[in-house]
Amino acid sequence: MKVLKFGAVWCPGCLVMKPRWKEIEEENPWLETQYYDFDNDKEAVNLYNIDKVLPIFVFLDKDGKEFLRLNGEIKKDKLIEIINENKNK
Repeated sequence: MKVLKFGAVWCPGCLVMKPRWKEIEEENPWLETQYYDFDNDKEAVNLYNIDKVLPIFVFLDKDGKEFLRLNGEIKKDKLIEIINENKNK
């Protein structure tokens, strides 16, 4: 499983989520994540049809297929639950 994180410097929710994801990534070193900036990474933004409602988190299975998309501020315990439920995807 891999999580693509889309955000921007002008996005208040992104600032909230940044330290939350940092904790999750430190606690789950096996988890693969990739951050994309809405303003600078246009190729990825277009590929995944990301709009200005940020932050957006795209969950991919081991084949690179999207199986879940979340947006906004997500509680850490909810993200951990989702990650643990889908870690073998």
